[in-house]
Amino acid sequence: MPDKAMNNLDLQWMRYAIHLAQQAQALGEVPVGAVVIHNNKVIGKGWNQPIANHDPSAHAEILALRSAGQILGNYRLLQTTLYATLEPCVMCAGAVMHARVNRIVFGASDPKAGAAGSVIDLFANKQLNHHVSVEGGLLADECGAMLTQFFKARRKGAVKCLA
Repeated sequence: MPDKAMNNLDLQWMRYAIHLAQQAQALGEVPVGAVVIHNNKVIGKGWNQPIANHDPSAHAEILALRSAGQILGNYRLLQTTLYATLEPCVMCAGAVMHARVNRIVFGASDPKAGAAGSVIDLFANKQLNHHVSVEGGLLADECGAMLTQFFKARRKGAVKCLA
């Protein structure tokens, strides 16, 4: 997404997702953050916690969707936008669709596991029941740099995982 196309609210919420990703990083988790917005209010937030929670599904997006469902009292998250610092994987893309999220905005592309166009594009599959508006690349350099620096430090042994 080119800088000039960025909406101020989109920037605000992506910066919040980056803040959440920093919480994951502080715990030794892969720095990914996600926030669910409804009527310009945070109704769900999450950061990667699969190591701490001993839960392979504890991705930032899943945790944000779970908390949003609790706030709304519904598993359908209609008229919401999910902001995530990384392109969603297949699991997270599926959860976004099942939750009926209206729109997803992500930062960095994921060339190894991205399910919004990098490896596969689940959102473009017309056979699936729900269709989500997808916009990628918002603050991509910042989001990607955080991930690159994390993995570089981890390879050098500077980042200790909780496991």
